[in-house]
Amino acid sequence: MLGFRSLGRLVIRRDRRAAVKRWGAAVVALAVSVCGLVPAYGGGRADGVAEVTGFGSNPGNLRMFRYVPPGVGPGRPLVVALHGCTQSAAAFDDEPGWIELARRLQFVLVLPQQQSANNFSFCFNWFQTADSTRGAGEPLSIKQMVDRARTDAGSDPAKVFVTGLSAGGAMAAIMAATYPDVFAGAAVVAGLPYRCATTLVQAYGCQNPGTDLSPRQWGDKVRAASQHRGPWPTLSVWHGTADTTVAYRNLTELAEQWTDVHGADQTADGVGTVNGYPHHTYRDQSGRAVVETWSITDMRHGQPIDPGAGPDNCGQPAPYILDVDVCAAGHIATFWGLSSEH
Repeated sequence: MLGFRSLGRLVIRRDRRAAVKRWGAAVVALAVSVCGLVPAYGGGRADGVAEVTGFGSNPGNLRMFRYVPPGVGPGRPLVVALHGCTQSAAAFDDEPGWIELARRLQFVLVLPQQQSANNFSFCFNWFQTADSTRGAGEPLSIKQMVDRARTDAGSDPAKVFVTGLSAGGAMAAIMAATYPDVFAGAAVVAGLPYRCATTLVQAYGCQNPGTDLSPRQWGDKVRAASQHRGPWPTLSVWHGTADTTVAYRNLTELAEQWTDVHGADQTADGVGTVNGYPHHTYRDQSGRAVVETWSITDMRHGQPIDPGAGPDNCGQPAPYILDVDVCAAGHIATFWGLSSEH
């Protein structure tokens, strides 16, 4: 478990110290014992991953790491990958397969990292209003990272994408909603819809059992997040059916939110299986695939990988990086239209 259930209790940004005092040390101890909490680590990064400083005002107080594959030229895509609770940039570069794919497909990879000064569990603060609003907090910090990386590498501004796991998945949904003019596509793995929660109490219910709103109600939250009126980022949604940390129901709510934003209905236009796992595709009125969902049968909380040397393989098993014979990162990249030639 990623410490996700207790993330709200563990926010310790300096301007929130009163909340920490309220919950007290006993809550922290409970979170450590119940959630298997371990510190995010700074070592073990893949070769070539480097920290970048001075990328902006950084109101969210995040750290920026970046990987630029050897030989990558201007005009290539850029992918932002957001780790889950108790993880770090180091745990989310090569383990899910993103470094491997960056080399193969020649895109720049940005790896934001949470700090314990913001959240004791190293969760992105998706449940805080200030950290789910355009032009503020963690979303603005991540947007500033994108701007810096694009400038340095000459990346194609029309090919910027964001993905994340767990709390990182929730933040990926926030980035797609608050900066739809920046991101062409997003992927949420074991995450939650945009603005599912804006308080600590709401966050618990959103995670499990989940919150049931109509597609229009969900879509209205995205439309209210910016002045943007389209085109909207496409969305790939992945969730394990046995996930008890973030309920599987959130896959449906995310799909409803973004099909409504795209003006698509909630009936899948394509239904099939890949490696035995149900895969649904939703198309807009022009026939373009705008939302896809992957239901990973019997998988618990984590990111799917399929280790190996083949072109369809990726990843290295680790906590919450689960070998289920399907490479989520590779399929996400395909959905986004990434390739080494274009």
